[in-house]
Amino acid sequence: MNGRKGAVAMYDVIIIGAGPAGASAAIYTARGNLKTLVIDKSPNTGALAITHKIANYPGVPGEMSGKDLLDTMREQAKGFGAEFIQTTITAVDVEDETKVVFTADGMYEGKSIIIATGSKGRNRMLPGEENLLGRGVSTCATCDGAFFEGKTVAVIGDSEEALEEAQALSKFTDKIYFVVPRPELQGVHHMPELPGTDILYKAKPLEVLGDNQVEGLRIRTGAGTEEVLKVDGVFVFLSGSKPGTDFLQDQVPLDEEGFMVLDSSMQSQVAGVFGAGEVRRTPVKQAVVAAADGAIAAMAVDKFINKRAQLIPQYK
Repeated sequence: MNGRKGAVAMYDVIIIGAGPAGASAAIYTARGNLKTLVIDKSPNTGALAITHKIANYPGVPGEMSGKDLLDTMREQAKGFGAEFIQTTITAVDVEDETKVVFTADGMYEGKSIIIATGSKGRNRMLPGEENLLGRGVSTCATCDGAFFEGKTVAVIGDSEEALEEAQALSKFTDKIYFVVPRPELQGVHHMPELPGTDILYKAKPLEVLGDNQVEGLRIRTGAGTEEVLKVDGVFVFLSGSKPGTDFLQDQVPLDEEGFMVLDSSMQSQVAGVFGAGEVRRTPVKQAVVAAADGAIAAMAVDKFINKRAQLIPQYK
């Protein structure tokens, strides 16, 4: 596929992505004495890194920022010997026994590779949305709902996922504006009770308002008029979030939406290629789930590299 002249080093495993899945995988592979390289182009811009407060990660009492949690995980992996570099990946070649990762700063070879690149956001975010991520804007009711107890929030979406998230939020919030851009919810055959919820069909979200914290949501109603909803939080569940697997260039089997096709051990159909986190289809998007995926993928890599008959967990 690409010339291999000038490879920097040979690693047992190259992990692409340093979010909860990649960092967790690095802890396990490095602790298992596998020469580990982690490559991430933007370590501080992933979904967890920009989360302002986390209060439900096991073993982390109280509140902690996503960035602090990730920094702790990465330092733990480095303590076991994992190497981290920040650069942009331009291509990979995973078809041969030796896997090659091409980056803006050089070329790296590995005996195996773990794809932990997470998901990409929508092509266009709402004005104000990116600046207020983690400061009232969220994409996870399970993660952040408790922070809005007794408050007013907006939920934006037109899918069954958005409906389920609105249900989850209704356990905490005082009032919900459910902003549905379409005339009806897609794929929903039964509407449950949504106490304290106003459903606004054919309402187009225009802008998230606020300086350092969400203060409102500007919308265009179904009647064509503009209105500002006074809310403390905005939960966005619009379609468009896709796995970051474009760089694989058809070398690894993907499903129709670009998710990696993996078995229960996070192995793809290509020998030596594994995935973890939001590059696979998961029932929920949670940091702890991605971290668990990373641990499983790492143990599968250990099995692959050492030609073991079965996975060997690390208990101590």
